[in-house]
Amino acid sequence: MLSKSAAKAFFLVGTALCGGTFLLLTLDTIKQVPKQTKKENLTESAIRGKDLWDKNNCMGCHTLLGEGAYYAPELTKVYTRRGEAFILAMLDDPEKMYPGQRKMVKYDFSEQEKKDLVEFFKWIDGMDLNGFPPKPNLGSVAVQTTAMTESDTIAKKIDRPQIFNQMCVACHTLGGQGGNIGPSLDGVGDRRDLQYITAWLKDPLALKADSKMPKMPLSDADITELAAFLSQHKTSTETK
Repeated sequence: MLSKSAAKAFFLVGTALCGGTFLLLTLDTIKQVPKQTKKENLTESAIRGKDLWDKNNCMGCHTLLGEGAYYAPELTKVYTRRGEAFILAMLDDPEKMYPGQRKMVKYDFSEQEKKDLVEFFKWIDGMDLNGFPPKPNLGSVAVQTTAMTESDTIAKKIDRPQIFNQMCVACHTLGGQGGNIGPSLDGVGDRRDLQYITAWLKDPLALKADSKMPKMPLSDADITELAAFLSQHKTSTETK
């Protein structure tokens, strides 16, 4: 059993060691911050985007870097998960992107402010957070398709375009993965041909005035890639 003086010494030495260890760990963490946050990628645009994030209290609904509310989607990896075009479209008009679904306020951001927010999300996305949160799974999921020749049927694999994984799955399902706002795209190649799908991707409202799908911010290259992919996605090949 320790004497009173020995117990006091034990307490003081233990407190000093623990305090010193905590201080060293804190200093090491501070030292690692510039490297792990990729400080060199923090542009003036990203800084303005952070100011907008704070000024508009986005954390009142969203979570970022593990902090914030859980009412709206977590945004630490939103740049990888959804891509720049989708983010810009959401900032432009959330209701248009998700008719009757989203509760996000439509902010009257200027075009520059939208780009600043995108740059901010891009910087956050690029941080080294020791595996937090898990990197979005946007790996290509192969789809079995067939191409007829004069003599036989050639089976081949068509990978999902990156733009499909970022934008389309937000509303549509394919192979059991994705959102449930729009119709499933399984076997869409049986229902629609390449020409129709291309026209639909260019402007859904031109083909169906009451369509809930907005005109998406897709480039001509995106439309060509998506139309080719979707037109080859047929039920007959999915079941092989």
